[in-house]
Amino acid sequence: MAQYIIRRILVFIPMLFILTIIIFSLAKAAPGDPFTRNIDSSVDPEVYEQQREALGLNDPLPVQYFHWLGGFVTGDFGESLQYKGRSVESIVGERATNTVYLSLFALFITFIFAIPIGLYSARNPYSMLDYTATTFGFLGLAIPNFFFGLVAIYVFSINLGWFPAQGSVSGNTEGIARIWDRLHHLVLPGFTLGLAGIATYMRYVRSEVMDIMESDYIRTAKAKGMSESNILYKHTLRNALIPIITLLGFELGILLGGAVITEQVFNYPGLGSLFIDSIVNRDYPVIMAINLLLGTTILFGNLLADILYSFVDPRIRYD
Repeated sequence: MAQYIIRRILVFIPMLFILTIIIFSLAKAAPGDPFTRNIDSSVDPEVYEQQREALGLNDPLPVQYFHWLGGFVTGDFGESLQYKGRSVESIVGERATNTVYLSLFALFITFIFAIPIGLYSARNPYSMLDYTATTFGFLGLAIPNFFFGLVAIYVFSINLGWFPAQGSVSGNTEGIARIWDRLHHLVLPGFTLGLAGIATYMRYVRSEVMDIMESDYIRTAKAKGMSESNILYKHTLRNALIPIITLLGFELGILLGGAVITEQVFNYPGLGSLFIDSIVNRDYPVIMAINLLLGTTILFGNLLADILYSFVDPRIRYD
């Protein structure tokens, strides 16, 4: 297992290198630069030209890229062009914490709802709950996150006043009160971000469990008198989780990427809102750092999925 993990990590290096080239090229292909939006007509254009020269924005693209790459290799992502004097690491690290909380909460919500509902639907096909869950699944995939978020704010925040409509915390609370306050702020954006995941995983669990329950080894277990609970949780669910784990590898990156829109709707101070601001203001170092973080998350998510395979299915070995 250790050798397999090392080999996979070594494969990540050229993949991340190619990813940085693509991201850097796309970021530079966008029209404008950090000074375009804030040009003051009363300021001599030569001043802006001097600032561009000082930041290396007038250098050829390969020179700019390798200058950034040299800093990245040494662990230096540079300074933000938007937040003067602040390092990219401090800005991204500060916002990443909030986005990780939101993504983990959304992932938790996804699994605690999707797996039980999917199991029940598989064991009771074409029942009222199965039809209801199927309808919810199609609606969850069809409704855009931002629309559901706006409806949730209107119903649960404005009308009922149960949850806050924006932010990550309120006030200077400490200890348990702060944890509860953060969870209170996570409910609406967490459900909004996890809605599509609940619908997707619920349908996958239902489909996989129904297929496995028709397998020969499940019939054999029933013939031997094994209890329904043992058949369901020890044999059926365990095998049904294999395709779910495959999706999990991509889900981590999808959640971080999907948080871009959700955080904008709820004015949640995470990577999503920072990413939008950085694109608008052409803050190239921050754009590169966030995209690299998303790419790395997806790669390690797939590595985690491969490792989890061996725990779910004893037949899978990486030795």
